[in-house]
Amino acid sequence: MNIVLSHPTGNRNVRAVIASLAKAGMLSAFNTTLATHQDSAWLKLLPAKVRAELMRRSFQVPTGSLYTRPALELVRMTLPRLGINSYTEHEKGWASIDAVYRDLDKATAKRLRSFAKSKSVNAVYAYEDGALFTFKEARRLGLKCIYDLPIAYWETAQKLLNEEALRMPEWAVTLGGGINDSEAKLERKTRELELADVVVGPGSFVMNSLPEWAKEKQIIVSPFGSPKVGEVKNTTKNTDAPLRVLFAGSMGQRKGLGDLFKAIKLLDTKKVEFVVMGSLLAPMDFYREQLDDFTYEPGRSHDQVLELMRSCDVFCLPSIVEGRALVMQEAMSQGLPIIITPNTGGADLVDEGETGFLVDIRSPEAIAQKIAWFADNREMLPKMSKAAQIKAAGYTWENYGDNIIHSLTNYTH
Repeated sequence: MNIVLSHPTGNRNVRAVIASLAKAGMLSAFNTTLATHQDSAWLKLLPAKVRAELMRRSFQVPTGSLYTRPALELVRMTLPRLGINSYTEHEKGWASIDAVYRDLDKATAKRLRSFAKSKSVNAVYAYEDGALFTFKEARRLGLKCIYDLPIAYWETAQKLLNEEALRMPEWAVTLGGGINDSEAKLERKTRELELADVVVGPGSFVMNSLPEWAKEKQIIVSPFGSPKVGEVKNTTKNTDAPLRVLFAGSMGQRKGLGDLFKAIKLLDTKKVEFVVMGSLLAPMDFYREQLDDFTYEPGRSHDQVLELMRSCDVFCLPSIVEGRALVMQEAMSQGLPIIITPNTGGADLVDEGETGFLVDIRSPEAIAQKIAWFADNREMLPKMSKAAQIKAAGYTWENYGDNIIHSLTNYTH
């Protein structure tokens, strides 16, 4: 099976699929917007932040298999740094992320006919919001369409988020662009799924979110990988200090932050220190009005995120809608037991009372109860910390990619 894969930015899960396809000799081409080589001398001339961003666009792809379309993505990355945001506005901006996805999708579709002839391609692999034109052309050429859906299907997501806007209207401003997607964008998402032969997702929450008519397609479930875990820690923390509870992610109600704020209000603040790390979706004054007593930590490099995690005791993510939040396994890899909802996509990470606890969505009281349990049972933390690390270590990026490729190979035969 020879596959053309397309993704605008090439994030961690995309890289894992690329690596496994290349290892299996199945990667005919990788189409992306922007790619750099980590040893390029010109990168050293750029500002540190820009250089760090571009370094994330380095891919281990066989010679002759990498195809780029950088112009629009470079504009999207540059304009906000110049204080020009109107051109990158959600859906409307000609250099928005939506426009970048569509531009690469169209470019990949145009290349498919030559790929089919010169590289004997028989399948395409594309991601939500960037697959429609590629899949249409693939269908015309008789190629199989593999659709990677990293987050819950839009109908399920919108239903849950609209319910949140009614349940917690003060937090509606933090629900993000997904709740305001245009009819045209939603129609594209539906059409992409209709054209797909195979649907790939990171867990049961995503797959259960599919409409009934799509569940008859070939389904591949493969959980994301964790950061590499070294020797399991045996760190003894100061049990006289407050329990440090960490939330990490975009600071909105899609991730259940409003419910977590309510939970913290139910607790004895002398026993608990609440640490919030992430990107603001509203002015800081808004968050302080909801809960005045929390420690805010801005975003930072991945290594610094892991360092912050090691300074905390418990990780809590009571999400309403996710695919599979990578941050859960990152926290566990640093020895933090977790309190999460099934909608994080990580229910399989929880061995109840050993690696953490599972709570229902929209349950501040249940969240508070579990945090209070940790505060009252500090002697359990070392054992649970070890168990969390061991659990996280069982999920690797190599297995993630290899599981997908193995399933695709079986599907073709």
